Amino acid sequence: MQYLTGFAPLAQRYAGFVVDLWGVVHDGVTPYAGAIDCLRHIGLLGKPAVLLSNAPRRANVAQQGMREMGIPDALYTAVLTSGEVTRRMLRERTDPWFAALGRRMFHIGPDRDRNLYEGLELHIAEGPEAADFVLNTGPDYRSPTDLGVYEGTLRECIVAKLPMICANPDLEVIRGGERVICAGALARRYETLGGEVRWIGKPDPAVYGPALAMIGLPREQILAVGDSLRTDIAGAAAAGIDACWVLGGIHAAFRDNVAAAEAAACAGHLAPVACIPAFVW
Repeated sequence: MQYLTGFAPLAQRYAGFVVDLWGVVHDGVTPYAGAIDCLRHIGLLGKPAVLLSNAPRRANVAQQGMREMGIPDALYTAVLTSGEVTRRMLRERTDPWFAALGRRMFHIGPDRDRNLYEGLELHIAEGPEAADFVLNTGPDYRSPTDLGVYEGTLRECIVAKLPMICANPDLEVIRGGERVICAGALARRYETLGGEVRWIGKPDPAVYGPALAMIGLPREQILAVGDSLRTDIAGAAAAGIDACWVLGGIHAAFRDNVAAAEAAACAGHLAPVACIPAFVW
């Protein structure tokens, strides 16, 4: 793993990029210092950059959020979210697992994620006992940090024998400096309780297919950029593309300890081609 102070050498080496959003470009509230400038430089080179996020909401909603943070559309080629992929699978139902689901859905997640399923042919159940499956988009109004407050709801879903769709495999993110849990944490607990979960998003290589198609280049010419070993770096490896590990976001503790970062990557049997302290040029 090569240690670099900025992204410029990698931008010259590869022809296209799959860039994570949360933890690389922004923290859910504001862009990271230097990230906008880095995207701008990639654009000046005439190279495509597709933003691939585990956000459990539609791509256009994620895009609007970036605009409000001051990240203009012109800085990237396209954006794809796990929420958008989840919506497609719920709508098309060509996947056998999705085809077997009923139409009565119980939602665990905040109201802002309703855009994922609005307009689909679904009946929204008030409780697990009236549902055929549960859609998990993450913590709702009860708590963004305490997994325990969702225990009762998860157990009710277990009793109802509901298969769960997890629309965001992330376990946690840093939002505005605070570590908060994501849908993946609820899904992992659900599996521990004996529930069935279908994970949609990174590190599943299937989610990379549409993103790579947007770039339209051979895989050996594409570099993934992400902050999470478990999702971004492992996902890139599963998809057969190289990866750059950004030592920010959830792994910011490694910024000043590259030996620990190397050990963590090796422990996960992962080999990113390079790591950088932040997504800066």
